Formats: sequence, C-alpha cells, structure tokens
Amino acid sequence: MSFPVLLTERLCLREIVPADAAAVFAIQSDPQVMRWFGADPMHEPQQALQLIDIFASWRRMPAPGTRWGIARQSDGKLIGSAGLFKWNPSWRNCTLGYELATEAWGQGLMREALTAVLDYGFAEMDLHRVQAEIHPDNAASIRLVEKLGFRYEGCHRDQGYWAGQFHNLHCYSLLAAEWSESTYAA
Repeated sequence: MSFPVLLTERLCLREIVPADAAAVFAIQSDPQVMRWFGADPMHEPQQALQLIDIFASWRRMPAPGTRWGIARQSDGKLIGSAGLFKWNPSWRNCTLGYELATEAWGQGLMREALTAVLDYGFAEMDLHRVQAEIHPDNAASIRLVEKLGFRYEGCHRDQGYWAGQFHNLHCYSLLAAEWSESTYAA
C-alpha cells in the first residue's frame, strides 16, 4: 500500500524517510519540543534513523499506524510530524500524536496539519473516535485540540514516564459525528 500523501494550503504531509534524519534529530533533540512529547530528547543522530524505522514499521503492522512528516510546501523543509497510531480497526478508534519545531510555533501550521490528518482518519480509516493524551500543563496543545472539537474526558494518572518522572495525562477525544459537524472537516 502506498503512503498517503496529504496536501494542505501550506503543507505537504508525507512519509518520513532516512533523508529526513537531520531534521528529525533537530526537532526531537530540542528540549522545548520534547517537554510535553512523552519522550526524552534525542542525544545521538542515530536515534533519528531508528525513529524513522519505527514509523515505517507502523505501516506494516496488522493494525497499521501512520506518521506523516509535516513539510512546508514553500521549501520542502520538514518541520514536524503528526500521526494516528494504536489503531483498533474493530473498535474504529486510534490515538493522535504530533510535534512541531519551535520555529514553526504560533503560525497555525499544526492545526492545518491535524485537520488533514483527521479528515483522512475519519474518511479513509473509517474511524469513529480519535483520542489525544496531553500533559495538563501543555496549554498550547490543549487549546489546539479544543479548537478542533476534542472534548476533555478525564485524567489518566501517572500515564506517562519521561524526564525521570511519571506524568498525568489528560484524555481528550473527538467522535466522527462531531468532526463532520465541525467547521474544520473537509
């Protein structure tokens, strides 16, 4: 199955390939980006290639996940990623994850990217529910998912572990019917 490329007004969401390793490392080694991501920052460039392999392996799993590289159409530069993973086709749900380089913050780019990802998930994967787990102190991410129509469901106590400690994560979800009624749905 070919990788689903998604185009938006300013972005190309495409497969992340080994040639992107330097950009992936730059993003994933930035402590500001990784503060809420749920993993420690990368320390070695080789870790970026390993992560790219992991993302590629998701597509070969029986219940595949997809992680898109977010690249600007203007210059092709990879500025982040977004993905749908932990897909349960029988239950028609999955989890949403994303991160963006600090240079691209505050420009509406992640909202643009996630709109395309959610359109794909609900239309092509026949999803009924998408979940996002967000650190309660990550105000920007909470604002983003709420603008996209996600609803707060509760706190998953000590759900995450990074930076040497456990973290609570707030659970947000979006249902297909809510998405189809939103102003963002295609």
